[in-house]
Amino acid sequence: MKFIGITGGVGAGKSEILKFIKKHYKCKVYMADRVAHEVRLPGTDCHKQLCELLGEDVVGNSKAMAEKLFNNEELLEKVNGIIHPAVRVYLLDEYEKAKQDPETELFFVEAALLIECGYGELVDEMWYVYADRQVRIKRLIDSRQYPIEKIESIMANQLSDEEFRNNSDFVIDNSGSLFSSGEQIRHRLEGYTWLK
Repeated sequence: MKFIGITGGVGAGKSEILKFIKKHYKCKVYMADRVAHEVRLPGTDCHKQLCELLGEDVVGNSKAMAEKLFNNEELLEKVNGIIHPAVRVYLLDEYEKAKQDPETELFFVEAALLIECGYGELVDEMWYVYADRQVRIKRLIDSRQYPIEKIESIMANQLSDEEFRNNSDFVIDNSGSLFSSGEQIRHRLEGYTWLK
């Protein structure tokens, strides 16, 4: 089984790429954002630690949590120091389970921060979903109605195209059609079962 990390900047189309992969391959797909939500649910060790740090009323309210962390680098670092290791443990557990499943050939994990969080040492391959800057801006305006200032701010806080490329084994150019991106993926995963 191959363990593949999928990363890329905001608006690059990682979700669409993963939908395509889920449809056509015998795989498990995990989105780190969703896993981060799972590991902080009440009853988890992560939830308990966050409550000790921030207070239960804040942890149970995502708006209050975002406000508390906004512009507080030190506190954000502490929160990430609790959540990121919990996400990693969760994903490695799921990977071990997936290896026992004869119907699973590929294991994918998606996150914008895979490289920064050191997943390069865990995965067999790191894939970078690239899209031209103007294409990404248009997608974010059309799909999420983000104002241009917000888009520019998010992009400025993410890795550059060069940094993504230097830390990846494979680049999917997702600037055009999903068909074109799909052909790149099919070529890369030749030898794995293709589900029609």
